[in-house]
Amino acid sequence: MTTSDARTARATPRDDPAEGVDFGLEHVNEVLAAMVGDVVADRPRDAELITCRLGLDGEGPETLMLLGARFGVSRDRARQLYTRAVGTMLRQTLATGQHDLGVFADRYPVGWGDERLVRTLLAETYATDGDIAAQDWAYLKLRLAGHDLQDSKRLAGFVFQRIAGWQQKGRWHLLPAAQSDDTPDDMWNTWLRRVEWGDGSPEELPVLPAGRLDYDDDGRGRMYSEKLGREVTFDTALQARLLRLLDASPRVESFRELPAAVTYELDGANRVHYPTAAARFTDGRTVLIDVLPLAHTALHPQRARSAATRAHAFSRGWGWLTWTGSRHGIPELLSRTVNPHHESTLTSRLSTGPMTWSTLDAYRTETGIDLLDLAALVLRHNWHWLRAPFRLTP
Repeated sequence: MTTSDARTARATPRDDPAEGVDFGLEHVNEVLAAMVGDVVADRPRDAELITCRLGLDGEGPETLMLLGARFGVSRDRARQLYTRAVGTMLRQTLATGQHDLGVFADRYPVGWGDERLVRTLLAETYATDGDIAAQDWAYLKLRLAGHDLQDSKRLAGFVFQRIAGWQQKGRWHLLPAAQSDDTPDDMWNTWLRRVEWGDGSPEELPVLPAGRLDYDDDGRGRMYSEKLGREVTFDTALQARLLRLLDASPRVESFRELPAAVTYELDGANRVHYPTAAARFTDGRTVLIDVLPLAHTALHPQRARSAATRAHAFSRGWGWLTWTGSRHGIPELLSRTVNPHHESTLTSRLSTGPMTWSTLDAYRTETGIDLLDLAALVLRHNWHWLRAPFRLTP
């Protein structure tokens, strides 16, 4: 595939998020993490603001309301602080030229038209499940690619408008999910093969969603559920797609969005996670479903979160499913065929110490391994994959 063909492919709408998964997005994340690292010593709050808002460390992006709660300020003040932090970081980066920004220039060229750029940015948003911070991500990517200030703001605004439009309609305008009249009959057969089932009689669904702090944040999307007779809220297109499928399926008796607040520990810090939905089937079984972008399934923070969610489901006699919106799920990654020589090479290199981004980049250039291959190996060997900055350890 030529460079031009690859760029065209990235701008094309996709039904399966797996088609948008590549090392380029991890490279983008790594360069931005290095930029954030430059400000940690002098402006630690700025670094935390940017990391949490964008989800650079492998956690999901935070809404402005959650960001405000983290720093004890209002939602609007959190936006002001974030904007100021990003502006300072960008001026420093562009003035010093100490980071190689070629990955941005290649993925979002100045010569592309508006629609092509916006569709590319939206497709990447879908692949990474990052809708909450899509406008902020778009602005940063465009500025670092060489677009001027006004064009970057304008195009990021277009991204925001597109997402805001489908959020209010409960629809994904670029990558439509299957509706009730064209959902494959065997969809649930595929899904249910991936479910890990708990023992014992399943507890009933909770009456109401869990009390998430930002449940009514205006950055979240809304859709009307015919099955529940009320509106449900969601953060991302993948979550909206899941909720629509649950609402339309005759095999689902009822469901509940944000059914629980799951507490867990991550690297010594206490965290709270709200799984996407719990669904009760007409056969009496219940499954706790958590939406997770395919490319992030092997990241350490997501694996810690998934382990806690799985334990929560089993304690209630429910099944547990990580839903990627893709034909690929965790079972498919675990059984994925990876070149044995590439696997042994990586295992051997890790035996000598942690792998950094530059080492990984050389390894993938040498072997041609792709991001899903790496995710498969991390899951299979139970390795420790951190982001911001990248670090892979046995």
